[in-house]
Formats: sequence, C-alpha cells, structure tokens
Amino acid sequence: MGWGLLVLGVVLWTAAHVFKRVAPDRRAAMGAAGRGPISVAIFVSLALMILGYRMADGAFFWGRSPALVGINNLLMLVAVYLFAASGMKTAITARIRHPQLSAVKAWALAHLLVNGDTPSFVLFGGLLAWAVFEVILINKQTEWARPAGPFPARKEAIAVVATLVVYGVIGGIHGALGYSAFGG
Repeated sequence: MGWGLLVLGVVLWTAAHVFKRVAPDRRAAMGAAGRGPISVAIFVSLALMILGYRMADGAFFWGRSPALVGINNLLMLVAVYLFAASGMKTAITARIRHPQLSAVKAWALAHLLVNGDTPSFVLFGGLLAWAVFEVILINKQTEWARPAGPFPARKEAIAVVATLVVYGVIGGIHGALGYSAFGG
C-alpha cells in the first residue's frame, strides 16, 4: 500500500504542477477558480508522498557516511538559500533563471545521497525528475526576462539570515521526527 501511495503522490504532484504547461488553454479557462483544485491536488499529493514514503520499504543500497552527510548539508543550505533568494529577488535571481526549481533539484539530490533505499529513489528521484521536466517545459514556452535589480545588500543579508533560520528549523523538525539531519 505504501508504494501505491508514494507513486500516486509523486504523479499527482507532477500533474498538478505541469498542468498549466501541458494544457495552458484549459488551465486559463479555469481562471482564478482553478487555484483551489490545483492547491488541493498539491496538498493531497504531499500527504500521499509522506504517508507512502513512511510506509514503503525496499532494497537498501547505501547508508549515510560523514562525507555524504556533509555534502547533503551543504546542498541543503544552497537549496534553502535559493528558495529564500527567489522570494526576495536577490542578485542570484539575475544569474539563475529558476531558483526555486534549482532549490528542489539540490534538495532532491541531497536526499538521494544520504538515503540509498528504493523508496527514496522513487520520492526524491521522482521530484528531481519533475523539477528537470518543469524547467524544460518553462524554457521551451517562455523567454526569460532577467531581473535587472537593484539588489540591495540589505535584501541579501535578510536572505542569508532567513536561510540560516529556516535551515535550523528544518534540522530541528528532522530531529523531532527521528531523522538526524546533521549526522549522528
């Protein structure tokens, strides 16, 4: 049952996110009223992925090592920063077209490194594949209007502080759930 929920969650997540790219006219016809069903689909997909991942078992190929944990933590720091920078429109957004999707890719890769089991391949590999596919779709359909700034130092500092705070909260949540985010 766990595998079915996990796969269904990844598929639903992908479908909800790519819907406006693969069926733009249909999504546009839904207008603002379409936000509700899409949001529900995303929340349901999250629940399915969490439940399915916790229930699924499978082959185990590698475990955590100090080196992989260190790389994971560095990638996670980058992922959280890219997400914060995207929302704040910092200078990096003028260099990276898709900072949020780049954050998802870094997050997924980080988790694949330290979780060498088949449920992780499905969850994190599936979300990595979705992020890559989403970037390809966006790049084919739209031109990039590169942000020109200004990029105040204050915004950059706030993004860094927010990154550190959120990174700490994520580590704390992982610890509370029984998953040591920093080794151990």
